[in-house]
Amino acid sequence: MKRLLVVVVVLILICALFFFQPGGFLVVNNPEKSDAIVVLAGDAADNRYWRGMELLRSGYAQHMVLDATTAVTYGHSYADLAADFAARTAGANAAQVSVCAITGDSTKEEAAQIGDCLQRLQPPPHSVIVATDDYHTRRALSILRNRLPQYQWSAAAARNDFLFGQPWWSNREWAKTYLTEWQKLIWWQLFDRWRK
Repeated sequence: MKRLLVVVVVLILICALFFFQPGGFLVVNNPEKSDAIVVLAGDAADNRYWRGMELLRSGYAQHMVLDATTAVTYGHSYADLAADFAARTAGANAAQVSVCAITGDSTKEEAAQIGDCLQRLQPPPHSVIVATDDYHTRRALSILRNRLPQYQWSAAAARNDFLFGQPWWSNREWAKTYLTEWQKLIWWQLFDRWRK
């Protein structure tokens, strides 16, 4: 009985440590020079796109792939909107940017389609930077390393001050984002990563 009590207390302390830390555990920002950059879909304020462009223009990779869903809004798919936006904003780097049309609505579902798009690049990449919102980097990196282990992955964090900041408990939106992302990270680690 004492051992069980000790285990429970240790687990509670570990959970409290992660829960009350300012939010930095969720954030991984270690972009390494790579062959390609993948900008994940779901960018609400173009922050992921601009972070990817910053890396592309700084020579971190030779190609950038924008994930965008085939879902339609106002008569246009997000993939079409992404291609148009990249054509208007990438400037001299426009030829280095392509759009990967996806149908999945989660990072786990997106991974297989990302793999297909990366295989079509010439030359095929061996290393890839994933650009996503800062709070999403740890989970995205874990999912992509698990689902696409043939690539060497690093992450670039894009800030979205409306959705997330530190300390997370100082703003209502940040708290919602923090708690939701922890829920998704725990679910991924305990259940989804083992399902193929």
